[in-house]
Amino acid sequence: MPLYSQLMDIIVEMIEEGNLKEDDQLPSERELCDTYDISRSTVRQAIQELEKEGYIYRLHGKGTYISPKMFKQNLLKFYSFTEEMKKLGKTPSSMVLDFDIINTNEKLAKKMRLNIGDKVYIFTRLRLADNEPMMLETSYVPCSRFPGLTKELLEENPMYDIFSKLYGVSITSAEETFQTVVTRDNEAKLLKYSLHLPSMMIERTTYETESVVEYTKSVARGDRFKYSVILKK
Repeated sequence: MPLYSQLMDIIVEMIEEGNLKEDDQLPSERELCDTYDISRSTVRQAIQELEKEGYIYRLHGKGTYISPKMFKQNLLKFYSFTEEMKKLGKTPSSMVLDFDIINTNEKLAKKMRLNIGDKVYIFTRLRLADNEPMMLETSYVPCSRFPGLTKELLEENPMYDIFSKLYGVSITSAEETFQTVVTRDNEAKLLKYSLHLPSMMIERTTYETESVVEYTKSVARGDRFKYSVILKK
């Protein structure tokens, strides 16, 4: 195994075992050279590869640091951002950036199995974990199924709790599609993320039997989320 790859494995193991924690500074190139008796070019190659894989990040003039852990999401089961963050020991929160009622056009009506002109709520939420922006979500839900829904309710309660506890919704399935996109200016500002770095765009359609109760388009930071699926023969 190449020396740079061996050094990568050592550093990754230190991260996974907790010896190097989020935002800890990585030893300098000289220290790594002296500790492992390797050349500076080997150290630099290892650092470059670790940065590509998201294990570390650099601050110009300050050094190299351990990246925050990525959140791994299993796609084989229905999940809620709020519940997943709680499982990871994070404190989830949401900011409702806007809230309105609109009439569906042909495209939106088709996606939501509604008639053209039916009224839907549209609201955009910034999802945070430990006050760090993670995801920007724009959701559409039918007014007919959720009469009286307000911005205040969404600010104070998880959306799926509102669906189940206040409106008696029983979610039966959800369909999601994923696409890598370039982060746009307004998204980068809200997510506190570098402009033009890749993000993940997620489209979710949630069903109650045959009826659509939610259609959401999300932009998730590419450096914080990892999605996995198990394929069985």
